[in-house]
Amino acid sequence: MEVIKTAIEGPVIIEPRIFKDSRGYFFESFSQREFDEKVAKITFVQDNESKSSYGVMRGLHFQRPPFTQSKIVRCVLGKVLDVAVDIRKGSPTYGQHVAVELSEDNHRQFFIPKGFAHGFAVLSETAVFQYKCDEFYHPEADAGISILDDSLGIDWRIKDNVILSDKDTKHPLLKDFDSPFDIKTMAL
Repeated sequence: MEVIKTAIEGPVIIEPRIFKDSRGYFFESFSQREFDEKVAKITFVQDNESKSSYGVMRGLHFQRPPFTQSKIVRCVLGKVLDVAVDIRKGSPTYGQHVAVELSEDNHRQFFIPKGFAHGFAVLSETAVFQYKCDEFYHPEADAGISILDDSLGIDWRIKDNVILSDKDTKHPLLKDFDSPFDIKTMAL
């Protein structure tokens, strides 16, 4: 696998080695050994999957301490724009984001470390999205910032028919948000 650094320290794009022939293709979608060597030593404990239609936007989510999560995400059917927003107090990139297109065609994965809010927008008719987490889901720690916050400068590439959950319409804007993450106490 190839690891591609992003403009923000922490999140990285992962491109697997794909072996193609007349039968189709094969690739390792995850290797704990290679991930430990090239990205970070993290043990993933939960896999999740969602299916969504065009215009669905999910996020920008995270879990509050002590149940923080790192994630590896990928789109196995369709295409999404995936985004990580730095919400670490004291970070020189606080409030900035990294966006990457993930699709069934490019097979890219995106690693989002703790201290980042995560969300995605479905750009294809349908998308199946999978992610690994290094902490179990804890509803009492579930939190987010507004996916529609214009101050974040994210071009979600959805022109109309935006579909949000009721929960995702209630998250605060970044300017009204008190982050539970502090860059001084976090290790990447």
